Amino acid sequence: MNQKCLRSQHRSQDNFGRRVKGRLLMGGLKDAGHLFRFLGLFVIAFLVFWVIRGYVVPKSFGEYGHYRGAAIGEIAAHPVKFAGHQACEQCHTDIADTKTKGAHAHVNCEACHGAIFQRLPAAAAPPANLYQRLLAFAGLQMPADPPLVSHADDPMSVKPVKPDSAVLCARCHTASAAKPKGFPQVDPAEHSSGVPCATCHNPHSPVIGSDSGTTTKAGGAK
Repeated sequence: MNQKCLRSQHRSQDNFGRRVKGRLLMGGLKDAGHLFRFLGLFVIAFLVFWVIRGYVVPKSFGEYGHYRGAAIGEIAAHPVKFAGHQACEQCHTDIADTKTKGAHAHVNCEACHGAIFQRLPAAAAPPANLYQRLLAFAGLQMPADPPLVSHADDPMSVKPVKPDSAVLCARCHTASAAKPKGFPQVDPAEHSSGVPCATCHNPHSPVIGSDSGTTTKAGGAK
């Protein structure tokens, strides 16, 4: 009789233990449900990000480094605008003779006057409608650039820039401790008080008197 009671008691305890474990397991899964939902949202967000990235990031990105590999070809395809000082000297022989004897003999003409190839102003066109503006905003349809024209081919329409010497000369000749000691340097405000440099200096041979045949030391004077 006692053995039957003991067996029955053990069975009751085992059943009670199983029920307790089952309840604990179900309660734990129920409490962890919000974690599984958050994990699902994270996976969906990651997949959406990956799909969008495939459309946004250019195909050639990272081909040669942390930039678009196709950019190299796009830059190389740009039309050449600079022709070199030889193109200018073919017509402006008098200026070339003065320049080759002066301190600016090795300064390219286009460094001061701009590129010899320029774009003519686009012909007047009617204002774009809303659809055309939207296409241009989205980058799907851009207006064509006017053609590049050389000053040598059309001297009257394409004129090189005549720079303001008070501004242009100061870009190189303003005094700075970083420049070589032998390089001509001035304080523009103190040196000229706003008077254009070309008033006294010939930009093509800046040393005063050098353009008249006077032999002077290369580098110029302050």
